[in-house]
Amino acid sequence: NMSELEKELFPYKTVMRDGEDEIVEKKSRFIAHVKPVTTEEEALQFIEELKKKYWDARHNCYAFIIGKNAQVVRFSDDGEPSGTAGKPILEVLQNQELRDVVVVVTRYFGGVLLGTGGLVRAYTQSTQVGLNAAQICTMTPMVIITTVIDYTLIGKIKYVLAQNDALVQDEKYGADVTITFGIPSDKKTRLIKELIETTNGKIEYEEMGVEYMAL
Repeated sequence: NMSELEKELFPYKTVMRDGEDEIVEKKSRFIAHVKPVTTEEEALQFIEELKKKYWDARHNCYAFIIGKNAQVVRFSDDGEPSGTAGKPILEVLQNQELRDVVVVVTRYFGGVLLGTGGLVRAYTQSTQVGLNAAQICTMTPMVIITTVIDYTLIGKIKYVLAQNDALVQDEKYGADVTITFGIPSDKKTRLIKELIETTNGKIEYEEMGVEYMAL
C-alpha cells in the first residue's frame, strides 16, 4: 500500500539543466535561455540577470510555470505587441506540460518587421530550441531503498535491479556491499520479493523515504 506521501508525489516534466540556443528570423536574433527553478523569486532573479546582461536588446520576453500543479504562471511581452511573445513562450511550456521552468527570449531587432504571425512563430521556435538545449525530463517519485548484501550476490542483485527499472544511487564496498537505489512505488513490492528470492533471504534492506529522480 502506498503511504500518504507517495500519493501526493506524482511524476511531472521539467528541464534537466540550464539551456541556451537561438534562432535568426529576418535578421532579428531570438536568444532563448531556459532554467529549472522551484520558486517565483528564482525565476524573477533569472529574468533580471538576463535583462542586465542583454540591456541593449530591444526585448526580453519571458514565461514561467512554478509548482507541480502549476500554481504560479506568469508571462510578459516586454514591449512586443500583446500576445506575440510571452503567450507563445508560455504555450510551448503548457503544451509540453512542463513545470518548475523559466524561459527568457531576448530579441535583438534586425530592422525588418515580422508581423504578428511571424513574431508568434519566432518566439515559439526559439523557446523550443532552448528547451531542447535544456533537455526535458520526467521527475519520478522513487522509493529509496538501502540494501546490504554479500559480495557473491552482487551480480544477481544488479541484474534484478536492472530488470525492474531501479536506479542505483550509491554503492559502498566494505565487509559487505551496500547498494542504495530508487524504485517507482508501484514496483517496490515485487522488487523486494524478487530480491529476497534471489538471495534466499540473505539480504537486509531498509526504506529511506521517497525522492524525485530524473528519468
